[in-house]
Amino acid sequence: MISINDRKFLTEALKVSKRLDGRSMEEQRPMEVTFGSQFGHVELTMGKTKVVVRISAEITKPNERRPFEGIFVVHTDIGSMASPIFENNHQSEQEIMISQVVEKAVRRSGALDLESLCIVAGKKCWEIRADVHYLDFDGGLVDATCAAVMAGLYHFKKPDVDVDGGAVTVCDMEERHPVALSVLHLPVSVTYGLFELKNDETNEVEKVECVLDCTAIERQVQNAEITITINKNRDICQISKPSGVSIEGYRIVELCEKAFQEALKVTEMIDKALKEDEEMRNKGNWKALLSAENDRYEK
Repeated sequence: MISINDRKFLTEALKVSKRLDGRSMEEQRPMEVTFGSQFGHVELTMGKTKVVVRISAEITKPNERRPFEGIFVVHTDIGSMASPIFENNHQSEQEIMISQVVEKAVRRSGALDLESLCIVAGKKCWEIRADVHYLDFDGGLVDATCAAVMAGLYHFKKPDVDVDGGAVTVCDMEERHPVALSVLHLPVSVTYGLFELKNDETNEVEKVECVLDCTAIERQVQNAEITITINKNRDICQISKPSGVSIEGYRIVELCEKAFQEALKVTEMIDKALKEDEEMRNKGNWKALLSAENDRYEK
């Protein structure tokens, strides 16, 4: 827990637009994505926060209410290894909130085409599962999780299947090329911490400061937070503000515009990482040889 002196120091710094790590009020920590040897294995760092995501797929029975769609679920695991404030084998409210926000960002916005996961209507479908593990915590879990899960979905490939009547045969990935998921767009979550800055003499709230990408110590001081999920097409997928201080509508519109700029940066970063990984995997194989430029000599 943060001490009273540290709380007061951080609050006074925010009044003059200063942060402990030197960032501005609207500056997000840089993200970095790396992919593992298996499809759908992603490691993402954002400042000191580190997240590992593994995407997996299995054949199951679809939901009775949605017989023509597959299933997408997010499972989070955050324990004392990430931070002493978390307990092992105990799902906290923050962990539940992260799963809900990410699932809504992917499923309700139509980022992942669930109908493409249907194999036999009402009987067989793919269930795509995102297992999220947190190795280090310094705030920004929602934003880091959403970016890592989306990067994993773009990177993941599932086995191809043969359907003969009602029988489904999963093809060996060594014999037949695996199939990429149908991801339609890339939603990016951007979270702002809301701080009530009070007058020292009257103790009345002078203004509510919106701070982008709060660290762990800043989260202990903030009065509330708002998460905006948006893509590069300016489609607002969701706005999540669980509780806390109120904020005017026009300021939410301003935050959405700023979140759009951050979404462009994150999308570009993920696209670049995916392209580099694909080039590395294709290096030396027949696809790379066919697309390589041949040396030509002038006579």
